[in-house]
Amino acid sequence: MPKITVKKRHVIRKSQITGLLDRLTNEIGASAELFRSDRIERVETDAPIEIYLVDKKPLLIASGDWAFPTLRGLVEHPIPERRVVVDAGAIRFVANGADAMRPGIVSISPDVREGHPVQVVEERYGKPLAVGIALFDAADMEQQEKGKSVKSIHFVGDDIWNLEI
Repeated sequence: MPKITVKKRHVIRKSQITGLLDRLTNEIGASAELFRSDRIERVETDAPIEIYLVDKKPLLIASGDWAFPTLRGLVEHPIPERRVVVDAGAIRFVANGADAMRPGIVSISPDVREGHPVQVVEERYGKPLAVGIALFDAADMEQQEKGKSVKSIHFVGDDIWNLEI
């Protein structure tokens, strides 16, 4: 992914904040309250996903009908929802942007839905390594034996992680 260039940023209205938090609540439930703020800014960039600053930190991303915390948001406010846990052998690859493959996945939370964002975390400490889009529902992912399970869209060290504003 090329370097993200920030074109402009602006504070969004209360009605837009409500809509954003509704989309976030649809994804992570009650944990969305951790990201509530009176000051949420939308950053206009050349990136294919929307980036939102909560109290001047890039804590949320959105696309289409979903919103989800960024890795920085997941580090500051850990959430139990939408987790795909990978083993120690997969950490190096996932943290560098690789998609999560089924053999490296050790557990899947039952609320994972196909086409929706998930957090990919490591097994020992539960630290988030990437945010990706699930390619299968939780039950189908459990049945899968090989192949890609989660397509990575944001990982440690990428342009969203390094975004300085």
